[in-house]
Amino acid sequence: MENKDWLLTELKTIEKWEQDQKGIFFWEKIGRLPFKLLDKITPAFIQKKIGVLLDELGQFVQTGGQYLTQEKLILKRLQKQSNQHQELTIQDIASLSLSTMDEVSDQLKTNRGNLATIQGATTGVGGIFTLAIDIPVLLGLSLKTLQEIAITYGYDPKDREERIFIVKCLQFSSADIVGKQAILNELSSFYKRKEVTNNEMISQLQGWREVVYTYRDQFGWKKLLQMVPIAGILFGAITNRSMINDLSEVGIMLYRKRRILEKLNENEKELAE
Repeated sequence: MENKDWLLTELKTIEKWEQDQKGIFFWEKIGRLPFKLLDKITPAFIQKKIGVLLDELGQFVQTGGQYLTQEKLILKRLQKQSNQHQELTIQDIASLSLSTMDEVSDQLKTNRGNLATIQGATTGVGGIFTLAIDIPVLLGLSLKTLQEIAITYGYDPKDREERIFIVKCLQFSSADIVGKQAILNELSSFYKRKEVTNNEMISQLQGWREVVYTYRDQFGWKKLLQMVPIAGILFGAITNRSMINDLSEVGIMLYRKRRILEKLNENEKELAE
């Protein structure tokens, strides 16, 4: 099934998806404006709490994101899906079929979307006060989801290089048309070579705060409605589910592209031998 022609067809599908992501609607441009209003009316102690939590998450990503993931659970799902009798390691995943990886990643997308729905409804009860909790918690769920998708396609989030790729996935999901193009260009280094230099790592990780605030601003008018107590239950559930589903799609597509390119490279090596 995974011959060269099939892999190339799948690669073209992903590249078409990338091109489609570069479009931007007018409402997306103005969607961040309400956060200027939100900043003005949000009590100072809540703003301070958000800042502290976001700083902690940024530090967490830089020092190691492996604590967010349920690695063993993902490996068991892959083992079951591939009908393997022996326990798998992350290094074993590369030899599995792409369809196995896709099936498990789709399961993750559904599960994380459901969890985000419950979380959004829960934090929507108290309006603006629980919104202060929702933002960093949703960001944590986003990081967890992307790390688990990474494992599903055979990439270890304990590696600094993978944490950078995860940050770029997060950045891509909330970027505008110019930002998406720039990020796709940056990601080409992950497709063409295995290692990113230390200087590049440091430079890209220093941009984490910008990623965090871009991510926060993406909430915009979507989360503004969640500020209304009780009514925020509905809006919180819908917006959180939508954001996690969109983010999961980005992670699946970009990690899937890497795995397809590596499988194509392996095919070429086998033919050369």
